Amino acid sequence: MSTLIVPPNLTSPRQDAIDLYKAFKGFGCDTAAVVKILAHRDAMQRALIQQEYRSMYSEDLTKRLSKELSGKLETAILLWMHDPAGRDATAVWQALQVSDLRGATEVICSRTPSQIQVFKQAYHAKFGVHLEQSIHNATTGDHNKILLAYIGIGRYEGPEIDLALVEQDAKALYKAGEKRLGTDENVFIQIFSHRSRAQLAAVAAAYNRIYGTELTKAVKKETSGDFEYALLTILRCAENPAKYFAKVLHKAMKGLGTNDTTLIRVVVTRTEIDMYYIKAEFHKQFGKSLGTGSIQRHLDITAHSFYHSSVPTTR
Repeated sequence: MSTLIVPPNLTSPRQDAIDLYKAFKGFGCDTAAVVKILAHRDAMQRALIQQEYRSMYSEDLTKRLSKELSGKLETAILLWMHDPAGRDATAVWQALQVSDLRGATEVICSRTPSQIQVFKQAYHAKFGVHLEQSIHNATTGDHNKILLAYIGIGRYEGPEIDLALVEQDAKALYKAGEKRLGTDENVFIQIFSHRSRAQLAAVAAAYNRIYGTELTKAVKKETSGDFEYALLTILRCAENPAKYFAKVLHKAMKGLGTNDTTLIRVVVTRTEIDMYYIKAEFHKQFGKSLGTGSIQRHLDITAHSFYHSSVPTTR
């Protein structure tokens, strides 16, 4: 899913719908054929295939896929059938339904303001409830405050920074945390939810320069639990989102067990966004390819198939 270029001789959505229908017929589903088609089509092409399938067979394609597939492949394919905003909305909804607050926090705090606004609309359209209400019901305390603030504020997305404000924020964070006994969490919430990525990354650099310690270490020292996780996700994605996701994937696959939910969520939701850069960061950080050797060993056909599919990615 990281090389991601559309096949040169792409078949029509109508023919793809026909081929999918053929894959469903007979004894058992031809899962290889399903993956070959769907994992090599971008969001617009998948939408057209779904329209053609419904028109030709009077059946919803996603419902048919849920009947024909099972296990991890079903989870990945069904998530993949959405557009990027729909995938984010679905990933957050699913995480909140099983109280996977870290999973929901990862999606929310790693997205840009414009991505958040679009997937908030998709969330309400799909599930009939506002994202704010779901967060309010599922979270508490400072974790609740940072999530609601983060999705409710339209931060600047450009590269320019306010140098005077950078130093002011760095000093404010120090006074609210390491300098005092106890922590003023509201200062962390205010700065982390209001500053652009470029601004927050500059604040982190200034903090390190002025106080000789990394802001991430200060966050770990002064906060805890899901609140800490949210702050660290925001900060690390401000500095380098590809590096952040490379580490998330590595952790998901580290050791004997595998966090399949995290692995599927990250691979599928980042494929049309920045998987090219995540792949490069993974190799840089861990000295090995995020490919057949890593993903296939941990998740069999699912992530391996997507990893090597051919859909355009934003770079």
